[in-house]
Amino acid sequence: MDVSTKKRTLLKVIVLGDSGVGKTSLMNQYVYKKFNQHYKATIGADFVTKELQIDDKQVTLQIWDTAGQERFQSLGAAFYRGAECCVIVFDVNAHKSFEAMNTWREEFLKQADPDTPDNFPFILLGNKIDMDGGNSRVVTEKQAKEWCAFRGNIPYFETSAKEGYNVDEAFLCVAKTALANEQGCDLETYFQGISESLSGTEQKGFCAC
Repeated sequence: MDVSTKKRTLLKVIVLGDSGVGKTSLMNQYVYKKFNQHYKATIGADFVTKELQIDDKQVTLQIWDTAGQERFQSLGAAFYRGAECCVIVFDVNAHKSFEAMNTWREEFLKQADPDTPDNFPFILLGNKIDMDGGNSRVVTEKQAKEWCAFRGNIPYFETSAKEGYNVDEAFLCVAKTALANEQGCDLETYFQGISESLSGTEQKGFCAC
């Protein structure tokens, strides 16, 4: 590993939310600038990485996509720990996904067990604002912002993974927030640990399909 790589800061981010809200689509739009209408549900967990520069720091943003299905929530602890930021995604056209946000937030804090849970940074994304020209929307921007304000003024972005609307802006905020919270991590040691962890679980479906 060269010197420049060692100087990069690794930021681990977890993306949570009900199945079908567009977590995988948001990540792929951000990293690859691609949208696929026919993603299959994520099984277990998978991650993508994005290299970027924030001020004078080279940052590797590692974004974990976890399955929204309840039967996979037990996978959480091994993947959530060490995260610098958590992104919760809901579909503005599905009120149930909005109602589930408290559960996802509580689940993350339980599994990740951060040192200061009251101060751990979350960011909320209201996705699929493009659907039906906005006519099928059931969760208002005001409702989402009130939810955020009540929980310590969590940053909120309205996004469209399909159109790419606000996706870069949202994840730049995620990266800056994670950087502010990061605890310092050596890339080589960290990836070695990830590799060892996955080698023991890869037969159990920890992948995206």
